[in-house]
Amino acid sequence: MRADNSQHIVDAARRRSEYTRAKAVQALRSLDLAGEPVTFETVAKRAAVSRSWLYAQSDLREEIERLRAVHRRDPSSPVPARQRTSDASLRRRLEAANARIRRLTEENQQLREQLARALGEQRAATTRTSPPRAGASDPISACT
Repeated sequence: MRADNSQHIVDAARRRSEYTRAKAVQALRSLDLAGEPVTFETVAKRAAVSRSWLYAQSDLREEIERLRAVHRRDPSSPVPARQRTSDASLRRRLEAANARIRRLTEENQQLREQLARALGEQRAATTRTSPPRAGASDPISACT
């Protein structure tokens, strides 16, 4: 009776499948990191696998479709998906910018008030110490 070698064949098929899957995942990551369009065709070419095999892998298919949709929304953005700004991050940046604007507006208002007081004091000091100008008309005598 011959020995059953089917386990070796099953193991080889499993290793080949894992290797193929790892190539596809690596191709996906490298395309995304490079900011290149992620499509079934580009992933298949980069990983040297068939497009039909990619379609059969549900998790890989979903990731390709997600990255493809992101690229369609913003085709000019070469930034990889995982480095793109999230909505929460944008909200925090907007809140920080608004808080800074409020602080600067308050500071501007305080500085304007200080400047107005300083100019008023300077004008009062100048009018008290300077003699009347020659040829300047007296507003009370001009009315009579």
